[in-house]
Amino acid sequence: MLDADKFLRSLFDAALAAADPARCLGPFLPAPPKPPGRTIVVGAGKAAATMARAVEQAWPEDAPLSGVVVTRYGHGVPCQRIAVREASHPVPDAAGAAAAAEILQAVQGLSAQDLVLCLISGGGSALLALPAEGLSLADKKAVNQALLASGATIAEMNCLRKHLSAIKGGRLAMAAAPAKVVALLISDVPGDDPAVIASGPTVADPTSFADARAVLEKYRITPPPGVTTHLQRGMDETAKPGDPRLAGVQNIMVATPQMALEAAAQAARAAGIPPLILGDALEGEARELGIVMAGIARQVRRHGQPLPAPCVLLSGGETTVTIRKQPPDAPKGRGGRNSEFLLSLAVKLEGEAGIHALACDTDGIDGSEDNAGAILHPDSIAQAAAKGVNAKAALAANNGYGFFQAAGGLVQTGPTLTNVNDFRAILVLPDTGAAPY
Repeated sequence: MLDADKFLRSLFDAALAAADPARCLGPFLPAPPKPPGRTIVVGAGKAAATMARAVEQAWPEDAPLSGVVVTRYGHGVPCQRIAVREASHPVPDAAGAAAAAEILQAVQGLSAQDLVLCLISGGGSALLALPAEGLSLADKKAVNQALLASGATIAEMNCLRKHLSAIKGGRLAMAAAPAKVVALLISDVPGDDPAVIASGPTVADPTSFADARAVLEKYRITPPPGVTTHLQRGMDETAKPGDPRLAGVQNIMVATPQMALEAAAQAARAAGIPPLILGDALEGEARELGIVMAGIARQVRRHGQPLPAPCVLLSGGETTVTIRKQPPDAPKGRGGRNSEFLLSLAVKLEGEAGIHALACDTDGIDGSEDNAGAILHPDSIAQAAAKGVNAKAALAANNGYGFFQAAGGLVQTGPTLTNVNDFRAILVLPDTGAAPY
């Protein structure tokens, strides 16, 4: 008899293994430059330290190698030749600004004989917190916090971030010219657009100051006066397609959400459960996607479409959560987009038998809590209710963490040291099947 918990966790583990820098980085490393050329490693993101370690382990001992990368607090690993800095995510801090300045300085004054190896992964945008001239870190933090609570997409957030930055939007690659630049990217964004991953420090940016102003207007965000002035002035645009300083830049994907989903699908088949990948780039409000996925799971269970049960429905991408206003005396809701998705799925399914689900962020942190996500079972609503937690009330309060803490379904992995966005798996069993949980 299938153990739903172990099965779902095995799929998540397979997805994480596919995105492990130690496994996926090596085949894409360029050859060291010929003397007197040097290799400078720079990078940012939740996987930056593990990517740096993978480079060190594969790099010839007699080839010059140095540099600096920045990762989230708690995501660092020891490196010998590459300095590892830690900073705040998702809200930037002074440590991130200092690390970004150090990275920018590391690529100054290079020659065409040198190689700059950029290690970029999700989370790099907040970690490369170097404000554009005339702006303060407080300005950037205020805008970032407003964006996180607004429901803006990752592409919209990064459009703003690029135009408030001294290093994003291709500016890092421009600073490194005329050195050869090879960027190795672990994608955490829907569509795997390199211009969006970490706000594209090595990629030409098609967006403009006007686009950045439009994002603020769309979400009715009133920024600090300095930000308004900077965006209206529109000076020092990001690197644009065709810029000769980016002509020799290579941007290479080494791990993507699709690769992780395919690894999970292979693990499911090995366990005898047919998988169906619904998409690697699903977006929208987490609670709305929960409703949609509940409908698909019910169609599978009741009508055998688009495939019969037993099966597992796999998907990736990045949803958003719009924080609902609560009464002043109400407890603050806790949780990220994965727990919110699952809670919405639970409310819509109303404890329907035979449907189990896991939703986790592959970086190991769902929002700002200590869980990667959670697992939902048919009795989760009843388990939470027995401890005084109502599912619908928890959803209204954006309290997915509180719900699954009561229901006993939190998934806690700690930092995974990689990031290929959200991973969702919905196990649907036939009416005649039963699974312990």
